[in-house]
Amino acid sequence: MEPQTPMPPRGRGIYLLPNLFTTGGLFAGFFAIIAASQGRYGAACIAIFVAGVLDGIDGRVARLTNTQSEFGVQYDSLADLISFGMAPALVMYHWALMSMKLDGVTLGKVGWLAAFLYAACAALRLARFNSQVGTVDKRWFIGLASPAAAGLMASFVWTCHELGFAGEELRYGALAVTVIAGLLMVSRLRYDSFKGSASGPKADRVPFFALLIAVGALIALWVDPPKTLLVVSTLYALSGPVLWYWRRHDSGRVSPA
Repeated sequence: MEPQTPMPPRGRGIYLLPNLFTTGGLFAGFFAIIAASQGRYGAACIAIFVAGVLDGIDGRVARLTNTQSEFGVQYDSLADLISFGMAPALVMYHWALMSMKLDGVTLGKVGWLAAFLYAACAALRLARFNSQVGTVDKRWFIGLASPAAAGLMASFVWTCHELGFAGEELRYGALAVTVIAGLLMVSRLRYDSFKGSASGPKADRVPFFALLIAVGALIALWVDPPKTLLVVSTLYALSGPVLWYWRRHDSGRVSPA
């Protein structure tokens, strides 16, 4: 029997692949900030959604190629802080919150403080997620995920901009969206992560009607991307408070044995 030839060690260059997607997301977030400062709000919002797509790809690529690393986890969190924390806050600030100064010096400070609140909540949300990643149920997010909050902010700006509304006309609505999105991120509300926890052949399976809903959403996304994204992100952001109220209401109707 001939001795088996040992397999050559796999090159470390493959670790570059998931980090390239992370870098692409970081670039998209940085581009969104630059575009917003130049008044190109549509391009800025599209860049944030591109960052969201790349953020969803990098982790899956790392798992498929078995190239997960602590460096990649930390790099991804830092990139997310830029793409889903700083970028949405500054896009919203340049589009509408900066106009709060038209109502006085004090409200002008409230505008940039609201943008800072959102960015700080995104940082706290990411730090909490990293510290609890191995201890929480993977079926749920605790608090609104930062990409979803960024999607809510970007779709709001994108839709209003496409409809011809100026940011200064909707500055109070923009203020409310910014504060609510930030507080939802650091809340204790549970949001569906769409990750099945079952093992075996039925793991990660979804009902048939979920596929129909996904197809309908893709068609709507092709017809009118900003409005579709705004509706989807708003419904998802509201799902946390609605499910919390539903569970509390049901528990209140249960009588002790």
